[in-house]
Amino acid sequence: MKSIKLLAGLICITDLSSCQKKESRPNIIYILMDDMGYGDLQCYGQQKIETPNIDCLRNNGIKLTQHYTGSPVSAPARCVLMTGLHSGHTQIRANDELASRGAVNSHDSMYVHPELEGQFPLKAGTMTIGRMMQNAGYTTGCFGKWGLGYPGSEGVPGKQGIDQFYGYNCQRQAHTYYPAFLWKNDERVYLDNQVRDPHLTKLDEGADPYDEASYKKYTQNEYANDLIFDEMIQFVDQNKEQPFFLLWTTPLPHVSLQAPEHWVKYYVNKFGDEEPYTGNKGYMPCRYPHATYAAMISYFDEQVGKLVEKLKKEGLYENTLIIFTSDNGPTFNGGSDSPWFNSGGLFKSEYGWGKCFLHEGGIRIPAIVSWPGKIKAGTESDHICAFQDVMPTLAEIVSIECPPTDGISFLPTLLGKSSKQKEHEYLYWEYPDPVIGNKAIRWGKWKGIITNIRKGNTTMQLFDLENDLQELHDVAAEHPDIVGKMNEWMIESGTVPENPKFRF
Repeated sequence: MKSIKLLAGLICITDLSSCQKKESRPNIIYILMDDMGYGDLQCYGQQKIETPNIDCLRNNGIKLTQHYTGSPVSAPARCVLMTGLHSGHTQIRANDELASRGAVNSHDSMYVHPELEGQFPLKAGTMTIGRMMQNAGYTTGCFGKWGLGYPGSEGVPGKQGIDQFYGYNCQRQAHTYYPAFLWKNDERVYLDNQVRDPHLTKLDEGADPYDEASYKKYTQNEYANDLIFDEMIQFVDQNKEQPFFLLWTTPLPHVSLQAPEHWVKYYVNKFGDEEPYTGNKGYMPCRYPHATYAAMISYFDEQVGKLVEKLKKEGLYENTLIIFTSDNGPTFNGGSDSPWFNSGGLFKSEYGWGKCFLHEGGIRIPAIVSWPGKIKAGTESDHICAFQDVMPTLAEIVSIECPPTDGISFLPTLLGKSSKQKEHEYLYWEYPDPVIGNKAIRWGKWKGIITNIRKGNTTMQLFDLENDLQELHDVAAEHPDIVGKMNEWMIESGTVPENPKFRF
């Protein structure tokens, strides 16, 4: 009888352990691409670039069709994501290289003086998404591009809730995929690459732009994305017995155009020969610009597949939430060609409509969320949400109180409980570009934009997104009441930033 009771007790303990494992909090992986447009994935309509592994995430999860970044450029978009505060409230509202430090645009100088690299920093003690996840008992890691504080500042990853970091501290350093160094936490890791300024390195005088040999100097020994991926996989290995929060902030496919040779050859064979890019629109020259841009995305897609394979091998996949998105719309320089790829998808993406602007092509981004057993496979939602919503969503997932944010959890949408989903009254953006300056409001089907603010413009354009996704027909004159309401909200939504460069 005693042995039977003992056996029963062991069974209960086993069942309890199994139950606890099933109910354990999920690992969370947030994948952020850089300058990838709404239409750059096959599952969002892309016809030329192959993305089978990202498409698999979509097939196994939910596709969000009205998800927005926090800003149309890197640093402020990341700041909104990290703090849950929209761009009228957050600390960093534009890219600021802090030129008062010295030669911040010189890659040679940055190589010698680490204090010259990096951007305007987050303040000490900022409640970030990383710090929130640490407080929830998660080990946190960030692998890729940072851009929220120069080395030695309070804005570095280790002081903003990130336990392990590997990658680029400075987004300008990320303009080449063969950098002379990367950062591992607070240590510079020097690579077997020479310093090549991506904005000054041009073809040799007399070089034939159609000869592949003319571009050999742009390919060096250590491709940063390979190194970043390896470090990230080590992080997964080291933390597979405990819940982890992983930010994978790849610089891909941001220019300069540089990709592994086998992927470039694949797309050269697919697209055929093309006009070379010789560097006339900034960044490094490239023999096959279309093929290389496609190669950068497919290379990363391959890495996404390898990460999923790793999670499955370690028995982690079923308990891992994966969010995949981009930091803003497609760029217009460096040899990129968003119209040729239809990178904007449903939206215009050429200069004035994509990156750096608050039209849909600049701020509406692809977003895919996968969570086996929780999110119904192959679903889709048009719920309107943005970067500031990620923090409250994760807080709800891990059952902790969310710090104050401008966001609303979209967990009900992910779980197919749309009737319980709260909605934003409106979304607000401001981008104090040093030359232009833009503000925008999204209210239901309505989109209001004021551009050229730094040039004295105060007139709002109004677009009906239900009937005019490309924002071609300004209907402000027909709806003065809506314009008036949006102008009131714009005034209410903005606070005066401490950094004068962000004021306008």
